[in-house]
Amino acid sequence: MDPNHLDISDDTPLYVISVAAQLSGLHPQTLRQYDRLGLVSPGRAPGRGRLYSLRDIVLLREVQRLSQEEGINLAGIKRILELETENMRLREEVARLRGELTLMRALIRYELPPPA
Repeated sequence: MDPNHLDISDDTPLYVISVAAQLSGLHPQTLRQYDRLGLVSPGRAPGRGRLYSLRDIVLLREVQRLSQEEGINLAGIKRILELETENMRLREEVARLRGELTLMRALIRYELPPPA
């Protein structure tokens, strides 16, 4: 592997609070409040400063949209985000279980021993 290669994903904490505020169109104090309420959980820098990822920025924009355009309060937004996360987790589990079921059906059909 190239030692100069940086593996940066949408979840990589990169942006300090001032930059995240600018990118999301929110005030830094609003970002701090959203963090305290658990709406967005940024990473932490070695000095304990918040570091936001691209995914965090998108989430901040969605929180703002739900609040401003849909008129949903922050407690409602938190519940919506929790339900969306749980929904995604359950969809992934269903997909995994469907794969296992397909494998088991194939093993039964062809009378093969299960994989070790």
